[in-house]
Order: sequence, then C-alpha cells, then structure tokens
Amino acid sequence: MDSRKIVFQETGIVLLGEVIGTALMCGIFALLHKFDLPVLYGGLIGLILATGNFFFMAISTCMAADKAQSQKVKAGQVMVRNSYMLRIAILFLILFACGKSGLFNVFSLVLPLLFVRPTITIAEFFRKPGENKL
Repeated sequence: MDSRKIVFQETGIVLLGEVIGTALMCGIFALLHKFDLPVLYGGLIGLILATGNFFFMAISTCMAADKAQSQKVKAGQVMVRNSYMLRIAILFLILFACGKSGLFNVFSLVLPLLFVRPTITIAEFFRKPGENKL
C-alpha cells in the first residue's frame, strides 16, 4: 500500500478518536457544570494540534523510511530527530500562546494531546490480522 495512503488512513483514525475523546471531555465538563466557550475552544484547538502533530510525525517517519530504503539510514535518523524537536517546539509555542491568551481553558487545551495513544491502541485492537500498519 502507498505510504501516503497509509498516512491519511491512520490520521483519519486518530482524528476520529480525537473527536470522540474531545466530545467525551466536553461532556464531562458539562456534567461538572464547568462547560463554557473557553472549554469548547480549547478542546477544538487541542484536537487540531494533536491530529496535526500525528500527521506531521507520520509524514516525517515515512520520509525517513524512504531514505533508509535508499541506504541513507543516518539521514533518516536525523530527519526523525529534527522533526520531533520541531514539532515539540511548535506545539509548546502554540499551547503557551493559547494558554496565556485567556481565551482557552488550559485543561481542555492540553487533554486532547493525551487522546492519541489510546486511540492508536484501540485501533490496533480492532485491526485485522495481516492488515498494513504505519
């Protein structure tokens, strides 16, 4: 299967998990009578950042794998390391700016970043044996 197709498929799965997790998070805020627009805005921005981070990680990993296939293993390792540092720096700057702005609930801004791993784990549980993985 084409690596670009796999990246989009896996990102779609993560996006679905993020939407479900963020909706559940907003529901919990509502049950606690703490739901308001900053919670919603924070959840939406967190959802976008978490999904975008996963997407760019998947792209850089596929590009590094392509380099490794063409016998440029060291270049692939450097690409993954630099991608990680850049993604973390950008996430930090955006989260810091959003948190300082006061327009977003900080918890609802950060919690969607934690939904990626459980989404991947649950998706792997339902994956058919022998199905392509990222």
